[in-house]
Amino acid sequence: MRDLLWDGYVNCRDLGDLPTPASSTGYTARHRVARGPRRERLTARGWDQARMWGLRTVVDLRAECEVGPRDGDPSVDETVVSATVLRTPTEDQSDPEFMRRCLPILDSPEYWEHNWELQPELVGAAISAIASSGPGTLIHCSAGRDRTGMVSALLLGNAEVAPEAVVDDYAASVHAMASTPSHAAQPMSGWTGARIAGWVQERAPIVHATAADAPAILARLGVDPDTRESLRHLLLP
Repeated sequence: MRDLLWDGYVNCRDLGDLPTPASSTGYTARHRVARGPRRERLTARGWDQARMWGLRTVVDLRAECEVGPRDGDPSVDETVVSATVLRTPTEDQSDPEFMRRCLPILDSPEYWEHNWELQPELVGAAISAIASSGPGTLIHCSAGRDRTGMVSALLLGNAEVAPEAVVDDYAASVHAMASTPSHAAQPMSGWTGARIAGWVQERAPIVHATAADAPAILARLGVDPDTRESLRHLLLP
């Protein structure tokens, strides 16, 4: 029931209903934060469905060069997009050292640690933007998998969601985008389900560790204690 079936949109989920001992109900709250791919995929009907879910703010983790419609995207009038869009890129690909280290692994959680080391202020700013946005926030990058997966793992780990559940959430995005036709050029094009599962299993320890160490990682990114507490309240009922 966490899947959000907004028209034209794939790989979109509510970050609610995930197990955490920090919640009075035992689970994160629904209709607070959602994760997904680039918003240009949404049709006008999809935007209406997003509003019905409670969408108020979109936090876009992409670089400027990635923003905008692509061939095959639906034509949507700007008046349909009623949410406030905050652009908070988590990476600067004009940084030669970032590209040297990360380009070969940008489609994997393997690059997250390098992102935190080289550009902590960018990731920290994106996290802080989410904290200030309040309930009804959609987080997205391009595929809604790796940058969004990184940020989601930090948010969920900070709310004490079981790391195993965070790994499952990441895996759901990998499987969703691997089977999406418009991502046919991605490295996983043509892979079998078993091969994708094996790829996820090899990288699951990174996602697990990110969730387990989230408070310490957020502190390393310059996210202050008050903001970390706001993030917890955002996901807890």
